[in-house]
Amino acid sequence: MNSDSDLQIAGDILEVPHLLQPPREHPATVAEFVGLARSLAADRPRWEHLVRYDASSRWYHRLLAAPGYEVWLLSWVPGQGSGLHDHGRSAGVLTVLDGVLTEHTERGVRTLTTGAERVFAPGYAHEVVNDTLEPAVSLHLYHPGLTEMPMHPAAPHCEARTEPRTLTV
Repeated sequence: MNSDSDLQIAGDILEVPHLLQPPREHPATVAEFVGLARSLAADRPRWEHLVRYDASSRWYHRLLAAPGYEVWLLSWVPGQGSGLHDHGRSAGVLTVLDGVLTEHTERGVRTLTTGAERVFAPGYAHEVVNDTLEPAVSLHLYHPGLTEMPMHPAAPHCEARTEPRTLTV
């Protein structure tokens, strides 16, 4: 029986730098993108002073753009909504920073309170609405960066997915 352990055979991996993976400059996994969204959400001084409220349309500001992804800050006054849409070829993470938003999908309705996160794949259709009496703020991370937001005809309670109409952003 061989008594040598793998460590004795290979040596201390920390002593063999060429075997170590270089640290990633940008997120590359769903968990890393969620981690980035959580980190930005927790860094209130980074985004709070940028928020504006616009009664005529949803306000948005690109908070961060990097190779392969971008992050948007959105505000929602009572009654504002996104309309039924998807994000084209982009996957994403939606995080509620302040207030309450309601998400409507073909599967039903979900209330998103402060701190709630939603992770979605390309083609995921939903409508987000502020149906409360208080404003709300959300963070949206898209990978790759958002290049289109196909709008879908309104459907009662988003029960049926329909052919998209493309709105280029």
